[in-house]
Amino acid sequence: MTNKIYPCLWFNANAEEAARYYCSVFRNSEIVDVNPVVTTFRSAGQKFMCLNGGPKYIINPSISFYVVCETEEEVDSYWNALMVGGKMMMPLDKYDWSEKYGWVQDKFGVSWQLALGKMEAVGQKFTPVMMFTGDQAGNAEKSMATYTAIFANSSVVGIMKYPPGQKDEGLVMHAQYKLEGQVFMCMDSSMDHGFSFNEAVSFVVECEDQAEIDRFWEKLTDGGEESMCGWLKDRYGISWQIVPKILGQLMGDPERAGRVMQAFLKMKKFNVQQLLEA
Repeated sequence: MTNKIYPCLWFNANAEEAARYYCSVFRNSEIVDVNPVVTTFRSAGQKFMCLNGGPKYIINPSISFYVVCETEEEVDSYWNALMVGGKMMMPLDKYDWSEKYGWVQDKFGVSWQLALGKMEAVGQKFTPVMMFTGDQAGNAEKSMATYTAIFANSSVVGIMKYPPGQKDEGLVMHAQYKLEGQVFMCMDSSMDHGFSFNEAVSFVVECEDQAEIDRFWEKLTDGGEESMCGWLKDRYGISWQIVPKILGQLMGDPERAGRVMQAFLKMKKFNVQQLLEA
């Protein structure tokens, strides 16, 4: 699976340790690249980035990962491993949506929703789940409309809302949609969870050229805010990194990497030509 969009997880000097831990927990996983700043791994063909960002941001359950497990043994294996040093968010049990499901926050703070099911029902092993809570509660459905209008090969797959008479009546209980052919999920919760979206989990978008960078930057900063080094925050508080696909190649060249880094450290939105000239 080729990920145009993939998650970036923020760690405090232990990104490689975390990446190797996830490769030990989840089957069909491997480290792809390691450097002092970033460790990248793939699991079930899907790409994850682990970033040594420092102590500023802490991962919380506002963005979790739904994991399709095809056997009870697989659910139990992941649950038992992730619970070591972690904590239970929802107990491992039978629910309306799965014969066996549990939500766990691991020792690094990353949250995983483990569910017994079939891969064809979702189409991928790991799916990001955005929980719109606090000031963002009620924005799940709006966010899908925003994102599916921005990204190509996108569609809303299905929406389940809270029924009449419940506290969150009319809000999104669970929804599934696609961006660039990749599945995402979202939900609303009006409960006071004490957390909200922050930079600790962001989404990297690899762009083919400057025109694509410009378009995503313009659309996603509408109602949001710009940051540095290709980072931005959209109107819902979710963070994105809009980066040129060629960046990995440039940073992999020992002769150019230092100059390229010095160039992009001065940028908000990436300028591909300036990176090539560095």
